[in-house]
Order: sequence, then C-alpha cells, then structure tokens
Amino acid sequence: MTAAGSKPPAKSWSGRFSHGADPAAEAFTSSLAFDRRLWSYDLEGSVAWARALHRAQLITEAELGALLKGLEAVRAELEAGTFPFRRELEDIHMNVERRLIELAGPVGGKLHTGRSRNDQITLDERLYLREVVGHVDAGLGEVQEVLVRRAEEHLDAPMPGYTHLQRAQPVLLAHHLLAYVFMLQRDRERFRDCRVRINVLPLGSGALAGTAFAIDREALAVDLGFAGPSLNSMDAVADRDFVLEFLAHAAILGAHCSRLVADLTLWATAEFGFVEFADAFATGSSIMPQKKNPDVAELIRGKTGRLYGNLTAVLTLMKGLPLTYNSDMQEDKEPLFDTVDTLEAILSVLPPMLATLTFRVDRMREAAGAHYATATDLADYLVRKGLPFREAHEIVGRTVRYALSKGKELDALSLEELRQFSPLVDPDARQAITVDASLGARAVTGGTGHAAVKQQLAAARAAIARGEGR
Repeated sequence: MTAAGSKPPAKSWSGRFSHGADPAAEAFTSSLAFDRRLWSYDLEGSVAWARALHRAQLITEAELGALLKGLEAVRAELEAGTFPFRRELEDIHMNVERRLIELAGPVGGKLHTGRSRNDQITLDERLYLREVVGHVDAGLGEVQEVLVRRAEEHLDAPMPGYTHLQRAQPVLLAHHLLAYVFMLQRDRERFRDCRVRINVLPLGSGALAGTAFAIDREALAVDLGFAGPSLNSMDAVADRDFVLEFLAHAAILGAHCSRLVADLTLWATAEFGFVEFADAFATGSSIMPQKKNPDVAELIRGKTGRLYGNLTAVLTLMKGLPLTYNSDMQEDKEPLFDTVDTLEAILSVLPPMLATLTFRVDRMREAAGAHYATATDLADYLVRKGLPFREAHEIVGRTVRYALSKGKELDALSLEELRQFSPLVDPDARQAITVDASLGARAVTGGTGHAAVKQQLAAARAAIARGEGR
C-alpha cells in the first residue's frame, strides 16, 4: 500500500521494477484504445466484486459503501465523457482502479483484493458478449420478419429455381425467400446456444490458481446473472472458446447474408430483371449517368470477408498458447469488436433494404417455365405411366434435344411431336408440364407447392416466436 500522502506508483506492478517502461514499449502494450469500450462491464463486475469482498468480511460495511459511491462517481464521469483516460495505465481496468482511488481514497486500493486482471478481463468480455448476443438475436428476428412478410406478399408468384446458375425447376418466390428465414433461424439457435457457454462466471479464478480469499463464487454468479462459476481456474483465465464460438457463428451468419444479397444483386441485373432496389439503397456512377448500383447489398457481401478474417485471426492467435494467460490474448478484442460492429451494421441496413425491394413478378413468371424448366415434370409424367425413371429421363433428354433443334420451348411442342418419343404420352401430358402443374405437384412437406409453402410460412412464424427451427 502507498504510504499516506505519497503519490501512487505509475504502474500497479512497478514495485518489482527499477526502471520505467520505454515509451515505445508502453504505447505498444497499451490496450486502452480498444478495451475502453468495456468500461460499463468492468464497473458492473467491480460492483459485484466489492459486494463479494464484503460478504467474505474482507471489507467493512462503510468501506463497501465508499467503494460503491466511488464506482458510481467513476460511472458518472464515463457517461458524461469527462473521465480522465491515461494511456500509461495500460488498460480500462487500471484506469478505473486508479480513478477510484483518487475519488474514494485509499479504500479504493482494496477493491482488487483477490482479483486479477486475468479473471477481470474475461469477465468483462463475457458480460459484453452476453449482451451482444441479445442484440444480434433481435436483429436477426427483424430480418426474418421482413422476409416472411415479403413471402406472404408473393405467395402466388412463380420464378425459376437455379442450380449451377442454370434454370432448373419452377419454384415460388415465397419458397425462395423462406429458405433464408430458416437459415437465419439456425443462426439464432447457434448464437443462443453460444450464450450458454458465455454465461459462466470466471471471476474468482484470480491470475490462474483461484483466489486465496473465501469468496462465495456461487453468490457472485447470482449477482452477475451467470448460470454458475467456472469449475477450473486455469481454464477460466485461459479460455477464449466463447469468443471463437461467437466469431464462428458470426462468420456463418455472414455467409448467409452474403448469399442472400448475392441472389438479389444478380436478380437486379438487366439480364435477370427480377428485382429493383429502392433508390435509398442504391448509388449511381460518377461517369455513367444511367447506372443504378446495388452498393449496399454488395458491401454486405464484402463485409463477410471481415467476419471470416476476424475468426481466422483469433484462431491463429490462440493455437499455440501454453496455459494460462499470455499477453497475446489481448489481441482478441479488436477482431471481436470489429465483428460485433460489422454484424450490427449489416443487421441495421438489411431489413429496410429488403422491405423496399420491388419484385418484378411478371418477369419472374415469364422466366419460370422457360428453358425447359418443366422437363423433369415430363419425366415424372412418364414415371406415373409405369416407365422406370432412368428410361423416362433418357426419353425427355432426347425430347429436349429435339426441341432445341426446332427452336421451341417444351410446352410449344405439339402432342404429335411429344408422342414420337414415347407412346405413353397422352393429351394430358401438355397440362402436366405447365408451371402451375409443376408447382402443384410438389406438395410434400418442405416443397414449393402452394399448400406446402403456406405450411412453411406458419412454421417460420412459429419458429421465430419460439426460437426453434430446422
């Protein structure tokens, strides 16, 4: 403890050292520039720790009151933007502690009793991510709501489905949009599951061996809303699995958002002409006055690369670290914060962009049956007549080749032309290869038939409400 009236040392650990830090080294090791955003969680943990010290009879009632009053004064300065941050104090933890001592007096120096910055920082990160997961979940719910609403608006709009970017079979636009709803539902489940592993209390683990004082960690966990305390102090301070898991789920979510906007940017081309972005979510060209560019959608796709990079950075950071804490782990925060900021940006702009899209359903319907999209339906027709599917597939393949040579679509072939490839073709075959018949035939659960899609809509709404899905 500092002698009465003397100036506190520049560093909390300076007693061991004869010389001060090199200015370049001091700047290099400081994390304050980025971990300062954790200040509210650091204060939350400190308040709970002060109460835990009091329960353990390590501080008096009066000292607890002084600490809580001092921490509240620190909070007021941080909220008002008047807090005197000092880079030489290295991080948010030491900045808060030093200011507490200045405001509350020597009792402020008792707050760190039995606590290490090692268990303190992982606590702050867990508190932070626990809150972030809630924001991400709410944002995903907004995107889902918009997609479901747009699907309900277009229950009867057929469009081409694609494989290999080639027209494959007709589907309903609603069916296509709902595919993303269920993708995002899995994302929500992953983040919610991640929260279970985030919600473990590390505080009380000390530097690595556990605190030497009789702290009631179970009561501390209750104070901070955790499911319970960590069971191994070394694991608790060395663990960044919860950060990696969050980053991994964010990367998968980024992939889903990127695929969604990849569809939309493709559909917005003149070659497709299926959608038009609202002016508010598009930009023009500095040289070509006719251009309307889907920049917002493209940037969502581009920012997915940041999410992948941040995951890779922290995986690489953690891969060779011996137990327990190493300063390398300080480098997890900037990728984590960047991923959080990127997700929040994407989830704020995606719902209004989707809500204001114009779907060119007439163009979609026209394209839905073109390029032999119902060829499989003709093969299915022959199967229903008793033909093995592989034989039916061969027959329809030759039929398509003939139609190509004549420059005709499949539904433009006459009954006589169709019958030359199989005597099983009757007049009802031409009805079987219409777009509406193709859609109607796919009534199986999960299919693109109207009734099946209505079931999906109901399931989607229920899943969004319950937080469940497949």
